[in-house]
Amino acid sequence: MATSVVGRMAFIPISALNDPRVAPYANLRDAELAQRRDPLDPDAHGGLFVAEGELVLDRLIRSEFVTDSVLLMPGRIESLMPRLSELPPETPMYVAEPEVFNQIVGFNMHRGVLAIGRRREHWPLERLSGLPGPLVILEDLVNHDNLGGIFRNAAGLGGLGVGVLLSPRCADPLYRKSLRVSMGHVLSVPFGRTGDGSWPGGAFAALHAAGWETWALTPDASALDLQAAAAKAGSRIALVLGSEGPGLAEDTLREARRRVRIPMPPAPLAREGSIDSLNVAMAAGIGLYALQCRSRLSF
Repeated sequence: MATSVVGRMAFIPISALNDPRVAPYANLRDAELAQRRDPLDPDAHGGLFVAEGELVLDRLIRSEFVTDSVLLMPGRIESLMPRLSELPPETPMYVAEPEVFNQIVGFNMHRGVLAIGRRREHWPLERLSGLPGPLVILEDLVNHDNLGGIFRNAAGLGGLGVGVLLSPRCADPLYRKSLRVSMGHVLSVPFGRTGDGSWPGGAFAALHAAGWETWALTPDASALDLQAAAAKAGSRIALVLGSEGPGLAEDTLREARRRVRIPMPPAPLAREGSIDSLNVAMAAGIGLYALQCRSRLSF
């Protein structure tokens, strides 16, 4: 196949699975399994990430991240032309027939739209702490669905000043599944990661010095009701959430300025009272909504 031109854009045909021009797309499933073993290893992703689907591609193009290239099935070109035309003219646009496309990437959940983005430096804590807020602080979240869901909630409920701070052992927000679940909002919500030596004490001390109040979400019955806390909250609140199951570490609970809980009524047919806790992404959404609504919130 020869290169096709649509409007002023050239689309380069790919017919061979081992074409070096689409090497970053090849066997994505295997590459991500390697990255899962050590998500912070730069060799696991080579400074790149994968944007999957039309919506995530759209957000990538509108973000401050660089789009390295785009890989499409022929049937997707026409509908994507308005957005693709916003990319720099030198951005490679590859097109492959469905059979070749699926063989290259190793899965078929992409809907014929993939792109490679280039990673940027994470926001340092000093820069995140300068945001108007709120902040969402995540400790040791390794589930990519939860991570993506929290970024989507942050974008939808946190407002223009929201940011996310990750502990050293959190999963990679730019992992393909996290990015997809977030509907691309990982690309719009500022985030950073703390170093091993600064978690949790150093990170919390820096936030407190910058005027932030850290709230640790916990199911502990002795914690302050979220509604009551939100009604009297200032503008610089950082919600601290832990991983599913173990929750927040004791050191983290001690470092936080306040412990808050989401009150829940007794569960249907439950013999032991209320459900212990909510999914962490849901809890983050409720916490952000409480801060947004302040005293207008009612459960």
